[in-house]
Amino acid sequence: MSTTVDGVAFPAFVGEPNDVAKRLDGLTQAVTASRGRIDAEILAPAEMLAGRATERLRLSGDHTIVALAGATGSGKSSLFNALTDLELAGVGVRRPTTSWALACAWGPDGAQGLLEWMGIPPRHQVSRLSMLDTSAEDTKLDGLILLDLPDHDSTEVSHHLEMDRLVKYADLLVWVLDPQKYADAALHDRYIRPMASYSDVTLVVLNQIDRIPYEQRARTLEDVKRILAAEGLPNVEVVGVSATRGDGIDDMKRILATRIRAKASAKGRLGSDITAAAKVMAQVGGTSQVPGISSVDRQTLDDALVACAGVPQVVDAIAASTRRQAILRTGWPVFRWLGKLRRDPLKGLELSSDMSMAALAKASLPEASPVQRANAELAIRDLAEKASVGLEHPWRDAVRNAASPKGHSIVEDLDAAIEATHVRARTALWWRGVYILQWLAFLALLAGLGWLATEAIVDNFFPDTKLPDIKDIEGYPAGAVVAAGAAVVGIVLGLVSRVLARISGRRRAKRANRDLRAAIDEVTVSQILGPVQAELDAYGAYRAGITTALG
Repeated sequence: MSTTVDGVAFPAFVGEPNDVAKRLDGLTQAVTASRGRIDAEILAPAEMLAGRATERLRLSGDHTIVALAGATGSGKSSLFNALTDLELAGVGVRRPTTSWALACAWGPDGAQGLLEWMGIPPRHQVSRLSMLDTSAEDTKLDGLILLDLPDHDSTEVSHHLEMDRLVKYADLLVWVLDPQKYADAALHDRYIRPMASYSDVTLVVLNQIDRIPYEQRARTLEDVKRILAAEGLPNVEVVGVSATRGDGIDDMKRILATRIRAKASAKGRLGSDITAAAKVMAQVGGTSQVPGISSVDRQTLDDALVACAGVPQVVDAIAASTRRQAILRTGWPVFRWLGKLRRDPLKGLELSSDMSMAALAKASLPEASPVQRANAELAIRDLAEKASVGLEHPWRDAVRNAASPKGHSIVEDLDAAIEATHVRARTALWWRGVYILQWLAFLALLAGLGWLATEAIVDNFFPDTKLPDIKDIEGYPAGAVVAAGAAVVGIVLGLVSRVLARISGRRRAKRANRDLRAAIDEVTVSQILGPVQAELDAYGAYRAGITTALG
């Protein structure tokens, strides 16, 4: 079984539900999602950690890096020599201060890459396996890389920089104190107290314990623990040793061997680093859940934008004009001629013959009133506010900016969408059929009236003229019956057509409303909902990552 980060397997960091590889991957995900939202200075430490930790795991998960840090005269270099059983670090008059870092590696596999990664020059490296190791099994330190850091109280700035740089790489920090200066303010204020969150990967060694009378040693160690507890490190283990006499050295080796075999130090340090970086990000970016975009908020936004675009006015005009056109095509010709004197509702909107919105958008679309514009902007802001309830400032600002980017007018996008929309305006087939029937009925009326007029003229002025013998119908002149029947058919047909015209107008208006709303919905999705949802998705990725990183 193994865990992967960026596709690389790390078998040494497996076994816990929230193992460091997963947490590191979560931190990387949170950083990636936060770019451009959270200040770069806040993300920088987490980015550096993610890169450094990933590289650390790639190089070796089998080594534990232990750093010895302390003040001048604490016996740190003597302790380094005692742990390695070698005279590697100069002490006393030969080396009054540690001016560079020394490294001793137990086990060569992977150690060379780690040492190069930490910037330890080859002349300051040695492999412990090159010498005879006669240590007992419980004190063997295979897998250890031991660093002897520069003295923290050196007057050389380069020494401070080197120590600060290498402390970040250590899996276990061993602070070496001496009996005279174990409460040294410089060490406690600059290093130990600020790193209280790393107590799980911190070990304190009180060196030169042979200088303390035997009966006072326990009390002195308790005093060191008291100081550490007051600084936020109540659980740090404190060990008393004498590097020169060898007192407590085997005990310290056992502690280191136990941590190496358990990989607790490496995992603990990396876990502490991830927690610290994730907490800083979480303080700024938050970890709250957000409601997102509700259907009610979206509907409110749609209605406001539809009103701002003037869709209701256009739809009403299309319905009225469709009714008028249907009546003009299917009504009784006499009424039709009179109806032409009435004004077409679409004339005011200046739509083209195919009812294209181009002319409407360019010239005559009812301009959005200040109230409509304000309602649209308010609906956009309300949607952004409600979708980002609970978010911290960086993410809330990102959602707001996505909904209403500076220098962009949603009204212009709505006008363009309306302009590109064409409302279907094909003449209904029943209009043509009724139109023909109305003209046939009107011609029949004219024929009947014409025949009656002809008969009257011939009877009064040309009595000798013979007309075709057309029999009466039920005692009524045939011409009168035809004319009356044609008039009744035309009028009834016109009344029925009016009912059908209203239905046709409503159907066409419904189609227009659907097409125009669809065009506006595309604008809403592409310009408002899409960008807002993208920010919410980015926050979701950030939140999932930061939650994983926090463990």
